[in-house]
Amino acid sequence: MRNYFIRRGAFSAALAGLVAGSISATAAAECTNEVWNNVMQRGKVVVGIKADYKPWGFRSEDGALIGMEADLAKDVADAMGVELELVPVQSSNRMQFLEQGKIDMMIATMSDRPDRRKIVGITQPNYYTSGTNVMSPKALGLTEWENLRDKPVCGKQGAFYNKIVSERYGADIIAFTGNAEAKQALRDKKCIAWVYDDSSIMSDLASGNYDEFEMPLASEDDNPWGLAVPLGERHCIFGNFMSGMTYNWHQSGRLIELEKKWGIQATKYLQDQHAHFVDWLAGQ
Repeated sequence: MRNYFIRRGAFSAALAGLVAGSISATAAAECTNEVWNNVMQRGKVVVGIKADYKPWGFRSEDGALIGMEADLAKDVADAMGVELELVPVQSSNRMQFLEQGKIDMMIATMSDRPDRRKIVGITQPNYYTSGTNVMSPKALGLTEWENLRDKPVCGKQGAFYNKIVSERYGADIIAFTGNAEAKQALRDKKCIAWVYDDSSIMSDLASGNYDEFEMPLASEDDNPWGLAVPLGERHCIFGNFMSGMTYNWHQSGRLIELEKKWGIQATKYLQDQHAHFVDWLAGQ
């Protein structure tokens, strides 16, 4: 196991220092740490991840949940010295599962938003991000956003990406009721590209059904992702522990390593975070 994970034998001392340095006396008095304590007593952490969003979370041929976020969940369990149980969640129920105690925490491709911080305990720093990009035929060889000017670009009705790309780059947006219709129109050459969230595009490219397409541009308008613990434990042991895990993932380059493992197109966000958190004495 990598040396940037907390060993179980040294865990209590390290955690005590972390909590003492991160939580005020008033906040500490309000922390019950119920979920954290239950996890440690049962010897197992239950983590919600996606089962339908390859390559972040999906099912293998034998039905097992795998992917980048499944690996992160395993890192968490190993650092805590407990077993791991993965539970499939969807965008529509992931916060409810955490509120209802069906899972102890989640790492499930969830954007970090103010309204969500009122429901679940999203920790900092954010572990990943998504942004706006396009999927287009490799044969077109698009290289920059200006290539879209005055050209037909498929989009989904109501998506905020449409207005941005239209106003910023002069694309002629053809909006469809759903993503399936928009992507079929792209296949039918009714547009030169499909504009959408880059993580969704990367998921399509990883499916093997779009081998003749690519995501050729630099993503814009980053939308950070947040993992979450129960809201009441955000500023207690569990929340501070997960903040430390995410810090270590960025500093060590673990997230960049997992991008490569799962064939995810490299993100500038992870490169920037790694540079930001790097140990200033590294390489000395």
